[in-house]
Amino acid sequence: MGPLSLDNVRGLVLALSSSVFIGSSFIIKKHGLIKAGTNGTRAGSGGYSYLLEPWWWAGMLTMIVGEVANFAAYAFAPAILVTPLGALSIIFSAVLAHFILKEKLHIFGIVGCVLCLVGSTTIVLHAPHERVIHSVKEVWHLATEPAFLVYTCIVLVLLLLLIFLFVPRYGQSHLVVYIGICSLTGSLTALDTFNTAVVSPVYYVMFTTLTILASMIMFKDWDSQDASQIVTELCGFVTILAGTFLLHKTKDMGSDSTPTTPRPVFQTYPNLSPRREEV
Repeated sequence: MGPLSLDNVRGLVLALSSSVFIGSSFIIKKHGLIKAGTNGTRAGSGGYSYLLEPWWWAGMLTMIVGEVANFAAYAFAPAILVTPLGALSIIFSAVLAHFILKEKLHIFGIVGCVLCLVGSTTIVLHAPHERVIHSVKEVWHLATEPAFLVYTCIVLVLLLLLIFLFVPRYGQSHLVVYIGICSLTGSLTALDTFNTAVVSPVYYVMFTTLTILASMIMFKDWDSQDASQIVTELCGFVTILAGTFLLHKTKDMGSDSTPTTPRPVFQTYPNLSPRREEV
């Protein structure tokens, strides 16, 4: 693989800066929520004092800047390069939380961060060149090609099946139903039913996969690459996904919330429960 093109470098810089801003925004906003909670009713209890907290607004502004940078990155680099780098925001958030908010980062969380970095580096080194778009007419031509039209029809059929067939039957018990709708449409509707710690990594995996797939079909980013480069990019993508899951699964393992008072031995081992002496 040759050196990255100038457009890919610009997209890479924008994607990395986006991850830094978005990852930092979570910490800044949480710092604002903590400060607001000490001076009034916490947001989790229905309070709105955080709206008067400058730190919370600074976090919101930081997130907006990050999202704008992420949007701009797609103008310079292909989705296979930009989209997976969103996982780096999780790393910045976890590391900053460890040092600033004193939230413990478990050893498996550190391994997850390393996996995300390794996967991101692999993708960056083997990313395809962005297709140059000269006009809106060219975009319309790509969007109306048979392959992308077939993909669009499949997405619409899957959406209708999920909404009208699977949601009434399995929506409350199977996470993939709502996540599938979220990923296909880009909306967010599953957080009210399932745990955020579970929703986040699954949504990231499905949304990222479908975004890359749609980009591959429409812009044919892999046409200029051989099988070895494509397999390497897929391995980097899977590595990022593994790191993301590991980070989310172990995010609470380093906390000190577990009780320190030992339980009686007969509660730990029921077979050793005390029996009343016979008279």
